[in-house]
Amino acid sequence: PDVADAEAQRKTLPADPTVKNFSYTVVDGEIYYRENSIMTQIELSDNAKGRVVGMVELRQIVNELIDQQLNDFPDEDIKASQAKLNATYDAFTAKYGLINDKKNARLFDDDSSYYLLCSLENLDENKNLKSKADMFTKRTIRPERVVTSVDTPSEALAVSIGEHGKVDLPYMAELLGTPGEYGRITTELSGVIFKDPAADADDPEAGWQTADEYLSGNVRDKLRMAQLAAESRSEFKVNVDALTKAQPKDLEASEIDVRLGATWLAPSIVQQFMMETFQPPYRIRYNNSITVRYSPYTSEWRISNKSATGFGDIMATETYGTRRANAYKILEDTLNLRDSRVYDTIVEDGKEKRVLNQNETTLAQQKQQAIKDAFAGWVWKDPQRRALLVKKYNELFNSTRPREYDGGHIHFVGMNPEINLREHQRNAVAHVLYGYNTLLAHEVGAGKSFEMAASAMELKRLGLCQKSLFVVPNHLTEQWAAEFLHLYPNAKLLVTSKKDFEPGNRKTFCSRIATGDYDA
Repeated sequence: PDVADAEAQRKTLPADPTVKNFSYTVVDGEIYYRENSIMTQIELSDNAKGRVVGMVELRQIVNELIDQQLNDFPDEDIKASQAKLNATYDAFTAKYGLINDKKNARLFDDDSSYYLLCSLENLDENKNLKSKADMFTKRTIRPERVVTSVDTPSEALAVSIGEHGKVDLPYMAELLGTPGEYGRITTELSGVIFKDPAADADDPEAGWQTADEYLSGNVRDKLRMAQLAAESRSEFKVNVDALTKAQPKDLEASEIDVRLGATWLAPSIVQQFMMETFQPPYRIRYNNSITVRYSPYTSEWRISNKSATGFGDIMATETYGTRRANAYKILEDTLNLRDSRVYDTIVEDGKEKRVLNQNETTLAQQKQQAIKDAFAGWVWKDPQRRALLVKKYNELFNSTRPREYDGGHIHFVGMNPEINLREHQRNAVAHVLYGYNTLLAHEVGAGKSFEMAASAMELKRLGLCQKSLFVVPNHLTEQWAAEFLHLYPNAKLLVTSKKDFEPGNRKTFCSRIATGDYDA
């Protein structure tokens, strides 16, 4: 038992804090793999051990080079590390082939930095080396430069948006060297930033938003709120002026298509149309026997007592309906966006069966179209009703002003300085950061991959998320990792493969997600 315990102890070690989790390391010439708090010895052949030792050495040099770039070391130090990386890489590939080679992948792809090493090689379509990555010859990481002071409030605003993702008055005041004093900032940036009346009016730091954020969304509701606030506090008059100019142009009746069944129509409007068009007998109108109701819970329209007029009503059974489906039933079908259908009940093998009556159905659907046409001609006739519907439509569906996003202030800390995102890409990243749900619907080749990678890294830097999840087709995972690391060489990625979803590996893979410090 003592010998067995000693053997088990020899094969495991407490985790070295300097070794990244889920990574290989070399201890006294032996290969160990760290998983959480334990490092387990891996038995390998001499050739395999040589490959792993070589890739561990490459990983160490790459991490040192990344650290030097992040800390803005002098050019001579960077060049010395690049020369060391070149020599070590050349020696490794001369003996063991490309890092992307299947043999090396099989041995090292469990290492959390394997795809970082893969990004050192630019491959052609046949998986042959096309060129070495820029890291061998250039600075590929933009170091973070912390701004500690500015001269103007507009500069302070740009830094605040870039570093905190919002208008942060205390931070801006510190940058200007006047902590706690906000008068100059709010005065000089009047019309550029706005205080939201919904926030605590007595708290000078609360509720400040940039113009592109405040003057977007439901600007009609915001204007009403600002007008109410301005009655008691004059500082909100600037909000009222700006929001008044931001109001969308009201649509005219000719630009609005109102159809039967629209859920924003009041039942009283449909009731009025029904009475004026179908002209039921006086007793029906006097007793209000046939009524239109709408349930917002089920989104269903109901017309009560549809057969109250009987077969003698020509308008209900001839002009706008048939004897099998009167005008009130057809109107109810129309309100619920259903095609009117007429069925016959027949007995077959002793059982009742419903069969569609083609002739009656065709006739009913002709009457249905006649009702729709009658409503289209009726709805705008009355000036008072016209004004009411136009106002209601604009309030409900023409109150939102889309926000325009500007990504010009974003610094993209850690990004490859050799890559400059285009204006639409920077704006798309700003949309992701501040818009909360974003569809990047550019065409192929417009740079969506870089937009998503940059968005993930900025979201984490600003503390808006911890780990981003990217869902891509199985055959593109490695390509995605390579592009991500080309843009952010220092990114910590967990790249999945088919074997991670095999039943025996799922729990391990999920634990790596939970316990690993990954960016994406």
